[in-house]
Amino acid sequence: MKKIEAIIKPFKLDDVKSAILQLGISGITITEVKGFGRQRGHKEIYRGAEYIVDFLPKIKVEVVVSDDMVEAVAEAVQKQAYTGQIGDGKIFVLPVEKAVRIRTGETDTDAV
Repeated sequence: MKKIEAIIKPFKLDDVKSAILQLGISGITITEVKGFGRQRGHKEIYRGAEYIVDFLPKIKVEVVVSDDMVEAVAEAVQKQAYTGQIGDGKIFVLPVEKAVRIRTGETDTDAV
């Protein structure tokens, strides 16, 4: 099993969610996060004073899938999150050693 974490722009969430669900994935976790990468934020002017916005709002999408679904899910996320502009985000794939469904006690792929 693998955990896919994707950091995306907030307005792309619905597109990414739809693409993941169409692949038959049954669970997604969404978190509102802030951060920056190469874009390093931007400058804004408020009441005549200039200030730097370092951390930009992003959405973190997390999904645990079987090994054979990793490429399809990552590709779907990349396709739907793409705008061609700086700050489109990142996709990380991490190994998952164990998963347990609390209610039933099912483990690993049965728990996902």
